Amino acid sequence: RSAAAAGAARRHIAASAPRRAIFDDITGTVGDTPVVRINRLAPAGVELFVKCEFFNPCSSVKDRVAKALIDDAEQSGKLKPGGTVVEGTGRNMGIALAMVCAQRGYTFVATMSEAFAVERRKVMRMLGAKVIVTPAPLGGTGMVLKAQELAEKHGWFYAHQFENEANPAYHAQTTGPEILRDFAGRRLDYWVTGYGTGGTFAGAGEAIKAGSPDTKIILSEPKTAPLVTSGKPQDRKEVLGKFGAPAGAHPEWKAHPIQGWTPNF
Repeated sequence: RSAAAAGAARRHIAASAPRRAIFDDITGTVGDTPVVRINRLAPAGVELFVKCEFFNPCSSVKDRVAKALIDDAEQSGKLKPGGTVVEGTGRNMGIALAMVCAQRGYTFVATMSEAFAVERRKVMRMLGAKVIVTPAPLGGTGMVLKAQELAEKHGWFYAHQFENEANPAYHAQTTGPEILRDFAGRRLDYWVTGYGTGGTFAGAGEAIKAGSPDTKIILSEPKTAPLVTSGKPQDRKEVLGKFGAPAGAHPEWKAHPIQGWTPNF
């Protein structure tokens, strides 16, 4: 053998963790994201880990929700082959729905405030979505109201990401159990999350608490937009037979630097 071959034989050859090599379609790659230790940012004596949802195909946790909402709508018969899906969204939910709808053969219409990032519109359109821009002063509430209007007018399937029970249910079935599996045999003192729709917090949090009762669940939000910690209720109404849609902006919401953390309700 050559010296190079002999050296290669002595070296440890790294291999990726086992995974399915072939998936039937892109939605099969959603979920089962890795947990990674943070080595240089944690305070002394603290083991800090993050669950990397950007490993999903469109780089966010919303890929899970989009798949859950479309799966549920198909199974319930609310979404028929070749149908149209509409949702008020300006960020990752719209990108994720555009991806799932493109794969399943549905038309996706996103209503989006003009205050939100232009590059998100471009990504949605690249994935085949139609994007309807609503006036910036109306905020997130305005784009949601436009989506509701279009759904009622045309009979489109309204995804209802904020009120749809398939959202937290999917996290209870996948995200939470994945975390418990990865921390089997380890202490999991705290699980910290932000919120948008609240689906991850409600669903994964429920699963984690059931499987690890001593784990404390921490919900975080910007100080300038204390929708939860203010204690003030959100006015809600019924839309298309489902109660829970925002009736207006939350009284304590203010614009903040963490764009995309949560809409104004």
